[in-house]
Amino acid sequence: MKATIQNKEQVFTIDLSKPLDISLPLSNTDQNPIAWYIEKPEIEPVRFGDWIGKVSEGSSSTNFNNIFFNPHGHGTHTECLGHITRDFYSINQCLKQFFFTAEVISVQPQADGEDYVITKAQIEKALQGKSPEAIIIRTLPNSTEKTSKKYSNTNWPYLLDEAATFIRESDIQHLLIDLPSVDKEHDEGKLLAHKAFWNVKDVNNLNSDARMNATITELIYVESQIADGSYILNLQIASFENDASPSKPILYKIIQS
Repeated sequence: MKATIQNKEQVFTIDLSKPLDISLPLSNTDQNPIAWYIEKPEIEPVRFGDWIGKVSEGSSSTNFNNIFFNPHGHGTHTECLGHITRDFYSINQCLKQFFFTAEVISVQPQADGEDYVITKAQIEKALQGKSPEAIIIRTLPNSTEKTSKKYSNTNWPYLLDEAATFIRESDIQHLLIDLPSVDKEHDEGKLLAHKAFWNVKDVNNLNSDARMNATITELIYVESQIADGSYILNLQIASFENDASPSKPILYKIIQS
């Protein structure tokens, strides 16, 4: 099934039957990736006395599970600036469009003392002058270990605030990355890349030019066979009134433009 999309003066053709899923599934197994010092998700049948919401247990005609998880620590999630502000802002209210032009780039984080960082120069070089609506950053090496990695206390690579500022100044509205956070794991709460990307100057009194409709999506996984280049992104979220939601970003290869 092919679809034609017009974006400003450009026209793109994509094949809706060939989606490229760059999300990580959420499960209650040890294969679920975990960050931020929490345990794995819980998916358990509801219980009322002797009744169990599980068909295989014989007392229910349906499977009827409760799910306990944390969107930030248990898998692919999309967040709005409400993640770092005193006042409440919901991803469900901030993200109102779901299809975007997107560029996949691969970046090898550079050593910086005990850290590994992604710099402005690396992002600028990889974009080659392009200004898509969304950027998808795949860090190298791109091991499948990412799909089940336990990230807590690993000091993962992160974006320098200069890189996040460059992405913002390039008018890129949606930032996707295959790490638990765009910021350093232990950063004393500075959140420099988050603040730079959203243009949040004061988390207690939000400035009028903060980027209300911009989003950050973390803990994606871009398989190695997905080439760097231009795509159409469908950024899907669940309708949570929360700063973040589990999400399912889908890429579509551009057939012609």
